Amino acid sequence: MYRYDDYDTALVVERVAQFRDQVARWQAGELTEDEFRPLRLQNGLYVQRQAPMLRIAVPYGMLSSAQLRSLAYVARRWDKGYGHFTTRHNLQFNWLKIEDCPDILAHLAQVNMHAIQTSGNCIRNITTDPFAGIAPDEVINPLPLAEILRQWSTFHPEFAFLPRKFKIAISGAREDRILGWFNDIGLRLAPGEEGEPCFSVIAGGGLGRTPVRGKLLKASLPWRHILTYLEAILRVFNLHGRRDNLYKARLKILVEALGLPEFTRQVEAEWQCLKDGPATITQEEYDRVAAHFHPPAYRKLPQENKENCRPQDQDREEFARWRARAVHAHKQPGYAAVTLSLKSPGQAPGDITAEQMEAVADLADRFGFGEARSSQEQNLILPDVERRSLFALWEAARAAGLATPNVGLLTDVVCCPGGELCDLANARSVPVANAIQARFADLDRLFDLGDLRLNISGCINACSHHHVGHIGILGVEKNNAEYYQITLGGRSGNAARTGEVIGPSFAAADIPDVLEQIIGVFVARRAPGETFLATFDRIGLAPFKERVYADHAHGTGRRRNQLETETPR
Repeated sequence: MYRYDDYDTALVVERVAQFRDQVARWQAGELTEDEFRPLRLQNGLYVQRQAPMLRIAVPYGMLSSAQLRSLAYVARRWDKGYGHFTTRHNLQFNWLKIEDCPDILAHLAQVNMHAIQTSGNCIRNITTDPFAGIAPDEVINPLPLAEILRQWSTFHPEFAFLPRKFKIAISGAREDRILGWFNDIGLRLAPGEEGEPCFSVIAGGGLGRTPVRGKLLKASLPWRHILTYLEAILRVFNLHGRRDNLYKARLKILVEALGLPEFTRQVEAEWQCLKDGPATITQEEYDRVAAHFHPPAYRKLPQENKENCRPQDQDREEFARWRARAVHAHKQPGYAAVTLSLKSPGQAPGDITAEQMEAVADLADRFGFGEARSSQEQNLILPDVERRSLFALWEAARAAGLATPNVGLLTDVVCCPGGELCDLANARSVPVANAIQARFADLDRLFDLGDLRLNISGCINACSHHHVGHIGILGVEKNNAEYYQITLGGRSGNAARTGEVIGPSFAAADIPDVLEQIIGVFVARRAPGETFLATFDRIGLAPFKERVYADHAHGTGRRRNQLETETPR
């Protein structure tokens, strides 16, 4: 993990003192609500439907055990005993008092945590591959450059008031696990022609109201020029981005409006004024930042490293299922990365209790090097676990409710808080997710269905990335009631694309039945060993649509006749 230096620490502490003064002036009536709003938003503090929400930054998803324990303390003392991990690594507390937030941030500052740039029209939290530094398919470790991007973007005076929020994701692996095609900027590291690390720069992606797959802006940018090139992009965005229309203010709209050739021309022209300037990254600066990442003290182990596992335990079906879904390959022989599931049945996806935060901290210390990571799928990952400790880890994780063996399966739902908490939402998300989890609780069935990602968003802002779910569900308002639109065939990864809308929306009570029909078509039409996406790509949307709406119309009519029969005349 990155270790803060004195400068980092002073910056965070001074920010807390500044915000404490702003809150005091607001409480004293010296700042109006309109004057205070941008100040609190700059510190990650929202006023939601039920209570204020504070969004804590988790840069590139890395958490120490000490930080997890501090978050647990905040959850107990100032919240309702839990927090919520988002799809951008951040943690949200949803039941706070505004006047307590300076004390909360002061407490978190002791473990180098903050809420800087988790809101507002600025460069948001830098995201990266949750398996950065450990993935076998990784070509270049992106973490030092992710930290350089974080330092560069924090309080950058030129980009503090952009036309709209701006999201950057960075990866050094062959497979895209950062949703690079759907960020404002997606950065993919790979060796250039002479072996030097180079970036592929993808620009203008995004989901939300207008989902757009990003476009390749530059194919091979030497790593030392990434800051100057990003500054050129942001200057063009700052100059032309729409500030008169909230819904047309994102970079994706500007790229579409100008067209890729003209946008590229303007970026390149701006870059010629910046290239080789002060923001060019030197090898010395890279080495300085990289030195703050202390490498784990790996032991020399055999690749399989099973000598301490008891044979009778290896054969236990429950453990075998968990291992098949939650254990991931590691570039270091004898080690594995392990997903701790935050998708227990009946729990809001992504929620984690104070007790579970402490349990994860204990597991990170006991089975790793005191580190955990959050993923875009709203789970946590222990990055460095000895393979011979997997059974003991499973037993401990299961006791803490963190070992649901559904990673990557239908009930590993990605879900926003929805209408129960968020005042932007049109519909609730969590009850729909829980209803689906209850319907598809049978593990034999889940494993038979195989890889199948379900994403649910409570509104068009797409915080849960429903567009790229294999099955996506979007909450909409219809006749002053909550309805849900279904998309099929979306995906992330190198071939990322948005799903296709199946047709008119459905009432909440119908969603589990609709999912049954969709799954029924898949099971009936799949070839041996075929995944849901492969079947969808082969047969298309039509068979799913025909089955769903035929059964839905029949079911609606049957329920209507039943109501007419049961209604007294």
